[in-house]
Amino acid sequence: MKQRTTKLAALLASTCLVASLALAGCGNVPAETAKETNAEESAAESVAETETQEGQPEEDTGEEVVADAGSGVTPRNETLYFSGQQWSAINSWNPIGGNSNNAMAVTQRDSSRITVYETLFMYNMMDNDLHPLLGTEYFWDDEKMSSMTVKLNPDAHWSDGTPVTAADVEATFHYNVQCESSYGVEMTAFMESVTALDDETVSVKAVLDEEGFAKDPNAIKQWLGKMYVLQKAYLEAVEERSGSYEDMKMDKMEDFVSSGPYRNFFNDENKVVFVRDDNYWGQAESMWGKLPTPKYLAQNIYKDNGAALIAFEQGEVDISQSFNTDVQKLWEEKGLPITTYVDTPPYNIATTIPTLWYNLEKPGLDRVEVRKAIAMAVDYDQILSAAISNQAPSFKDVPRSMMNPTEPEQALIDHEALADLQWVGNDIDGANKLLDDAGIVDTDGDGIREADGVKLSFKAECPSGYTDWQATLEIVAASAKQIGVEIETYFPEITVWNVDQSTLNFDMIMVKVTGASIINPVYRCKQFLYGPFADAEVNFQGNYGHYRNEEADEILEKLPAITDEATLKEAYTRLNEIYLTDVPSFGLMYRPDMFYTVNETVWTGYPLDGDNTNIPPLVCMDGYGIAGLYNLRLVEE
Repeated sequence: MKQRTTKLAALLASTCLVASLALAGCGNVPAETAKETNAEESAAESVAETETQEGQPEEDTGEEVVADAGSGVTPRNETLYFSGQQWSAINSWNPIGGNSNNAMAVTQRDSSRITVYETLFMYNMMDNDLHPLLGTEYFWDDEKMSSMTVKLNPDAHWSDGTPVTAADVEATFHYNVQCESSYGVEMTAFMESVTALDDETVSVKAVLDEEGFAKDPNAIKQWLGKMYVLQKAYLEAVEERSGSYEDMKMDKMEDFVSSGPYRNFFNDENKVVFVRDDNYWGQAESMWGKLPTPKYLAQNIYKDNGAALIAFEQGEVDISQSFNTDVQKLWEEKGLPITTYVDTPPYNIATTIPTLWYNLEKPGLDRVEVRKAIAMAVDYDQILSAAISNQAPSFKDVPRSMMNPTEPEQALIDHEALADLQWVGNDIDGANKLLDDAGIVDTDGDGIREADGVKLSFKAECPSGYTDWQATLEIVAASAKQIGVEIETYFPEITVWNVDQSTLNFDMIMVKVTGASIINPVYRCKQFLYGPFADAEVNFQGNYGHYRNEEADEILEKLPAITDEATLKEAYTRLNEIYLTDVPSFGLMYRPDMFYTVNETVWTGYPLDGDNTNIPPLVCMDGYGIAGLYNLRLVEE
């Protein structure tokens, strides 16, 4: 176990670094397309580039650094630096649009990022509960959960000083639905309406099943912690200048009105900086009772994980969401004041499954034998050791399914019933036999098999800069070669990858599914299998490969209303049988929903396992994780 006293000793040995960083902003690293998958080579390239770039940390002259919105320079002792979130210049502040890459502010997920925009409640995976934010309480109006009442915090107000009201919540739902945002389409499946009863009271009507019960009550609860509440007056102004709902989705909303603790300060292709709103309503006694500690939140846009790691080691990054190879060496061998959430392997909490999705409309991949053979051949032990340096449980310890590795989810399936369908990988002989028996052979001797006259030659992609994912796909490609399947790896910019993912413009694509949440594992199973998701013209919900199975759809639609434990276990087991039999996609690893590693050179007081704060390791930005910003303090204090 890592000793905090050892970390402190290392921290004190770094006083020279603290002195220089306390007076200078972090440097800028240009965003470029990563060409290397080897993390060490990539890091070496990044060092050379970093040494030649303008805007690097200034030499300590003893003069106070003054914040400058024109250049993005901020005092180091007022700025909390991140890595692993933003990989290119922000292109939009629009939470309703479908093309925003604004990972620092516009990320609606299981625990939505609430630095700029806010949700009604904050989800906390540590207790699987919702904590008040813009809303103070919620309750079902009847036993059938046909409607819900939500009360708002009267202290909440917008950045323009006007109060947050129930009319704003109603308008937000309305515009998401009318604009057919990806979340708006999702919400209409379980919510019929959202109505303001008075300034501080919202009524939510559920979509009902045949017996008058809420079709998906957990999805409504998730809505409380997922949907950003936007100002009605501002939305109406955007609608008027846009002229149509479709154009409204494309509005960049750079003049946004928000309720959260931070606003835009600086943004270009090298760096993103948010500044604290010192009029933020959350300092009211009904909420936090104070402002978050850092005045600025910033991220330099790094080339890749290797460049981000160098900056992290040097104390230029405080919270790293980047994957750091052999993270334990940072304190064991280098003696750096660096800490992971958990002291021992896998160092974080694994709650999600990065997955390789097949395009089931692609010739060759429409054959289940091909899909399963590729999945059987992959060397998952090599992925675990070489790609993610054992920062995840193995499939030998937690056999593959659609469930995350946590005990509550694993208890929902019959492991004996699934045992014969599961595979642990590196089964080259078994994969070759499966293809041979199906008549999928190499007919011309070039080493590549053919299925129905089509060569099994495909492209597998993940975003540029995701070095752990890139290394994973290289292992997939090498494994597939041993069974006569050619896979070319492809690492586009994240914006291209997003488009490919949502429009079926891929052969194989690596995307992770949702982690712990109010609606999981129900929603995660829908992401893997639910047919109607494939009907969306732009699909960010799931089922990216367009799998169709009527039985699975029927089970998934009934699943949210099942309360009997035995029936629930039977349903989840059957869904996993379908998934493991048809293999529309397959998990490549378990891993944390977010990697979370902190450098205590400048700031301390981060959420850590065993600190009794109940704050999750979600980079002090997502859901109840933002509570971590209120506990931070400077090391020098």
